[in-house]
Amino acid sequence: MTDIEIARNTKLENINTIATKCGLQEEEIEVYGKHKAKINQKAFERLKNKKDGKLILVTAMNPTPLGEGKTTVSIAIADGLNRLNKNAVLALREPSLGPVFGLKGGATGGGKVQIAPMEDINLHFTGDIHAITSANNLLAAMIDNHIYFGNNLKIKKVTWKRCVDLNDRQLRVVNTGLSGEQKIVPREDGFDITVASEIMAVLCLSKDLEDLKEKLGNIIIGYNEEEKPVFAKDLNAQGAMTVLLKDAINPNLVQSLEHTPAIVHGGPFANIAHGCNSIRATSLALKIGDYVVTEAGFGSDLGAEKFMDIKCRKANLKPDVVVCVATIKAIKYHGGALKEEIQKENFEALKLGMHNLFVHIENLRNVFGMNVIVALNRFLTDTEKEIDFVKQELENRGFEFSCVEGWAKGGEGAIDIAEKIEKLANIPTDLKYSYDVNESIKTKILNVAQKIYRAKGVNYTSEAEENIKKIEDLGYGNLPICIAKTQYSLSDDQTNLVCNNDYEITVRDVILKAGSGFIVVLAGKIMTMPGLPRVPAAESIDIDENGEIVGIF
Repeated sequence: MTDIEIARNTKLENINTIATKCGLQEEEIEVYGKHKAKINQKAFERLKNKKDGKLILVTAMNPTPLGEGKTTVSIAIADGLNRLNKNAVLALREPSLGPVFGLKGGATGGGKVQIAPMEDINLHFTGDIHAITSANNLLAAMIDNHIYFGNNLKIKKVTWKRCVDLNDRQLRVVNTGLSGEQKIVPREDGFDITVASEIMAVLCLSKDLEDLKEKLGNIIIGYNEEEKPVFAKDLNAQGAMTVLLKDAINPNLVQSLEHTPAIVHGGPFANIAHGCNSIRATSLALKIGDYVVTEAGFGSDLGAEKFMDIKCRKANLKPDVVVCVATIKAIKYHGGALKEEIQKENFEALKLGMHNLFVHIENLRNVFGMNVIVALNRFLTDTEKEIDFVKQELENRGFEFSCVEGWAKGGEGAIDIAEKIEKLANIPTDLKYSYDVNESIKTKILNVAQKIYRAKGVNYTSEAEENIKKIEDLGYGNLPICIAKTQYSLSDDQTNLVCNNDYEITVRDVILKAGSGFIVVLAGKIMTMPGLPRVPAAESIDIDENGEIVGIF
């Protein structure tokens, strides 16, 4: 059966039952049908002094284009912990429509380990991402309206982009204001995908509604004639944007197919944004679960680095265990095997590709000071010989290992890793960051490039150099950095899969995000508006004569 058929044929519990299982009270949830709910501020207030549970972060090695199943493994681990009667809760990101209709598909797990209702979560869910899109574009409209009616703020350069939650490369650069009206000012503009919008980051990094409003007001929308920043609050836009986000700021409650509670909220990509679910979702999950399983997008060079260096700093969080997901396919892919050959036995590529996995484990252990276990997400094409090879290579270096078969067996296929995580979670960790925020912007970038990517150095375009100076002159140089680069390589070149350490990173632009409180660093050829593949998943998605959706995976 397909993932959607498995999900559809599994009987879910009423969301009120799931809420009760979490210890939530009736007035603390707002129900969206039988199987979805939002958790409101009353729950945060009541539980604020309760002791936190253990935090389990799931990350990965660099992926293949179709991903390695971090969400699948995350759900399997939580289901496995609950089978051990450990009261586990999931804290995951919301899927973006871009991948759903693009190449990767949905982000609700797979096989017997999924969160549900699968179709709803992968599509419009409770409308959070649409609310973010509306807030983003309201600000854009207010900027151009202000300019149209005289431009009292003397805005000279607009840096704020519009957004849409779809992969549409045609919108990367557009010309706007071409109607020919007397006072309208034409200009070059562009779109980001919604999950790369600063408002998505602001929502995910806000503690409550008041904090959200303050951060929205601090968004820089452009610069005036004196080269000074113009803020959203200068346009009096923060109140209206907050109104659009008043429900979106509340985390969503759903469940796994085995009825594990799942708090799903926020969805920034990790290759072009900070890649973690919301602070509110994670912090609340820690109050209602003894173990909280969360994930950070793509490989640990992106999502986990930003989880530690941005999210943990801002929210005072510290993982107790980090799970690094690997697959036989990804190991061979990063050992030089072609995409069409990664399902065939190739021990030369497997041996060479272990280097990529080793780098991720070593970074997590040595740079960030974490307890780490490797989860080999087993696929049907994997052979026992290949699995034994990977296990032996890891054990030879003293790395913890577990083969996870959640896709085929559900929580039962994750009992081994759940037991190992329980033991590891009792070993104290000492979280370290990869840089000091008070260092210069260039020093912070160099630290990540050398410590995490294992690059020799960093090159800068003249535009990047100019913007770094501008940001530091404005007094924002002490913010964390959020590097946007390809997810397919440790380097900034998606074709450099083997990564022999003989490379440098090229920074082409640096952008201040004062609202979300970090500095975006664009490396290599990364785009903040993805494009669709030659044959997008959208071509296979349909609705049948019974009104049931088909083709989502």
